[in-house]
Amino acid sequence: MKRGFFIVSELTEPSRSAVLDVQRWADPKLAKDTTPHITLVGSSGVGPIRADTPVDVLRDELTSAASQIEPFTMQFGRPMRFMQTDIVVLPLDPHGALRALHERIAGSGLRFDRARFSFSPHCTLSFFSTLTPENERRLLRVRVDEPVAINRVQCYLTVEPVGGRRVLDIPLGGAA
Repeated sequence: MKRGFFIVSELTEPSRSAVLDVQRWADPKLAKDTTPHITLVGSSGVGPIRADTPVDVLRDELTSAASQIEPFTMQFGRPMRFMQTDIVVLPLDPHGALRALHERIAGSGLRFDRARFSFSPHCTLSFFSTLTPENERRLLRVRVDEPVAINRVQCYLTVEPVGGRRVLDIPLGGAA
């Protein structure tokens, strides 16, 4: 397993509860081990930030990147099975403010490990569970219509694929 820093945006209400309700029936381990979030850096676009990066350097670089992007809202797309796996995610449009935030972090000067996938921002609904045909159909019918507010980013020191310890929580737009 690989250690590194992942950058996420934890979901807030009302989208947090809607996603957590799905995770609880679709993948109880995921619901227990993580908080619903959008993965911004670590699994796509750029890999995890190197685990030997000092936290004060992370704080400075991420604060600078986040301060340049004002808070924004988005909508989840329809669930999809993630790249020939049993993982089901709610995708987000990879353009606009979300792309700008990702690019600012990616261009910050921090050192990243190799990415496995192109930038594909998402919220995971099911990760650990083996999909049965019935659960796959049920998951792909899920709709989370509540708006997704992106107003903060969190940095987790993690051991892939999930979990970890939050080390930073930084607001967008320079707000406190």
